[in-house]
Amino acid sequence: MVEKEGAKDSMKKVRVGMIGSGFAAAFHMKSYKQVRGIDVQVIAVTSHNQENAVKFAAEHNIPQVYQSVEELLANPDIDVVDLCVPNHQHATLAIAAARSKKHIICEKPLTGFFEKPSQSNVSDEAYAVRALQEVMKSSDDVFRAVGENEVKFMYAENWVYAPVISKAKRLLWESGGTILDIRAEQSHSGSHAKASKRVETSGGGSLLLLGAHPVAAAIHLKHEEGKRKYGVPIHVKSVSTELGFMRNNLDPWLVADWVDVETWASSILTFTDGTKAIVTASFEVLGGVKNVVEIHTSNSVLKCNMNQNDSLMTYAPDENVFGNEFITEKLATKAGWNYASIDDEWEKGYHHEIQDFMECIVEDREPLSGLPLAREVVEVIYSSYLSAASGSRIEVFSKINS
Repeated sequence: MVEKEGAKDSMKKVRVGMIGSGFAAAFHMKSYKQVRGIDVQVIAVTSHNQENAVKFAAEHNIPQVYQSVEELLANPDIDVVDLCVPNHQHATLAIAAARSKKHIICEKPLTGFFEKPSQSNVSDEAYAVRALQEVMKSSDDVFRAVGENEVKFMYAENWVYAPVISKAKRLLWESGGTILDIRAEQSHSGSHAKASKRVETSGGGSLLLLGAHPVAAAIHLKHEEGKRKYGVPIHVKSVSTELGFMRNNLDPWLVADWVDVETWASSILTFTDGTKAIVTASFEVLGGVKNVVEIHTSNSVLKCNMNQNDSLMTYAPDENVFGNEFITEKLATKAGWNYASIDDEWEKGYHHEIQDFMECIVEDREPLSGLPLAREVVEVIYSSYLSAASGSRIEVFSKINS
């Protein structure tokens, strides 16, 4: 259909400023281009690596490259900033954006604790106690800045928006059953990003970097179930967790140059209604990314597989046969039989996430994935770290603003 002359000018506009120009920024840009019914304009970018920022701007036709975050935030034409930066910058930049009266899109996690364990001179348990306390204080600071400045915080948790999760929710609500048991996992062979390898930039390992997704999905499903059945969300009551740490002398197929973060984690979440979720997150798994949520209810079973589905299977005798064409994330080789992602960003919910965020801004409503979910996720994860350090179940006390 041909757009009538002037029709685009009458559309509501959202002007975006990107902070960061790496991996996450690239797939966010793809999603902005898919937004329907809103004229989304990415008008500025800044990054700690100016060379990357210039290349990113040229690739995506972004008109302005700023030397600093402060310059970008001072631009009165920017409606929302998109934080695609290392974890240790999330809370600080979110607060700065809020004070500049900009709406915020923030990649996971909301915040973290970034002090090296070797610098703390305390026991593992005391370190974990302090980490949880500091994370909750940081979360409260973000909540306060967002509320005082009346801006929106949009938590970029794509699992909440993944089409398989959305369909599962419709089936769950139609069935009317009670969610009794959730088993969720994200695992793969490891991140090559330097920032993920050490606590001072990542805030944690597999549980925080990967587990944030399945933890958020489990929490979101129980939140929604509670609101539909009782008018209030069902929250996490307690956690019990084990962690594992990879040794560095393994075969080269797995990323092994970890500094001081866990590479394997499993956590049992108990909700306030007594039901359970088991979350697994590992950097010790070959075969591409594993993104699964299995939901057992009182009258149904749903198995959500975000990728590694078999709608397109490929075979190649040599890994170079398919050239640069994408097969699936974190795949060690394109040789042999593989499961090809048809549209990776769509399957994982990125397009749907950005569509919701843009609509929230123009319609003045809250997102499906917002600050309450972001806060509960980090509280559950850092309570899990305390559980592992203490060898005991930890109560999760905060039940806020959902």
